[in-house]
Amino acid sequence: MYPRGMAPYSDDVMVAHWMDWANGNQNLKPLLMTLFDVWPLKSESLKLVPNIASWVPIDHAPCPLDVVEWCNRPNVKPIAMSLFGQKMLNNADVECFYAPHGIESVFSPTTKFMNGDRHFTGRELMGIPDDKFVVMMNAANKGASPSRKSFSENLLAFGIFAQTRPDAMLYLHTEKDGAMGGVNLVALLAACGIREDQYKFVDQYAYRTGFPQQAVAMMYASADVLLSASMGEGFGLAVIEAQACGTRVIVSDFSAQPELVGSGWAVEVQPFWDNHQKSWFCTPQVGSLVDALKESYDAPRGVDKVAVDFAAPYDADRVWEAYWKPVMKGLSEWCQSSSSQS
Repeated sequence: MYPRGMAPYSDDVMVAHWMDWANGNQNLKPLLMTLFDVWPLKSESLKLVPNIASWVPIDHAPCPLDVVEWCNRPNVKPIAMSLFGQKMLNNADVECFYAPHGIESVFSPTTKFMNGDRHFTGRELMGIPDDKFVVMMNAANKGASPSRKSFSENLLAFGIFAQTRPDAMLYLHTEKDGAMGGVNLVALLAACGIREDQYKFVDQYAYRTGFPQQAVAMMYASADVLLSASMGEGFGLAVIEAQACGTRVIVSDFSAQPELVGSGWAVEVQPFWDNHQKSWFCTPQVGSLVDALKESYDAPRGVDKVAVDFAAPYDADRVWEAYWKPVMKGLSEWCQSSSSQS
């Protein structure tokens, strides 16, 4: 584990860390692999690295020009993490590998969370009674111009939906004050007409210091639906995690989101021009979100087997065998080829 740099995405120290690791492991051929947005990687030092594999999230249409430029570098081999991302790269004449995210087996309908000798239910962890209809959101509250997770549209839809359903509760697994440059969700909840007795936040200290995966899985399994319609997703892990726990999902019909829905709803969207990346996001339509929430409320309660079966191929071990082994073989061949050409 290396420390972060002074630049927001640490591209000022990335190459130095790569060189330090390579010098300390001279019996191995080094490969620098990135796993975050590539458009901020501006350091000239990155041109010195002979081989960079970028597992790249793409959440716009078309693929932003800065992303295309990075993926076209001769020392970079992109790996799309969604079929949507693969399509956007191919549309830009960029060749790439494909490997989706995977999830651990802890995400299942039967996961238990123990504290000492006591077994907690998901509803106990949420602080919500068993007779409530629970809508869960698990989304990072980071960024407000725009808020990629579409908190305003999702919360407004819940506020409208809950007006005629007094047993509806919203559980928010996120930071509430906008401390990471995000949205003040307490103010937004009030503006959406959602009363304090209609929602719960995750314990903020536990959220910041580290929440056990078993606890998150228990809460997914105890929720009736995951509300996760955003402006764009490079993948969308929460959607697969929730379905693996037997919970239906609501997403936007844009980017990687609809390809991850086995049981749930992909709501209508409206284009949104992201001037920062010079490409299109899409915002979920509030009316369509309300309709999806109503349908989820009327759906059978309990574990949804269709959701569980759909999420099964995203098990991390299965993803490794089906996708990452071929990708790693391809990367090895690419590294050897570029080394012989140099």
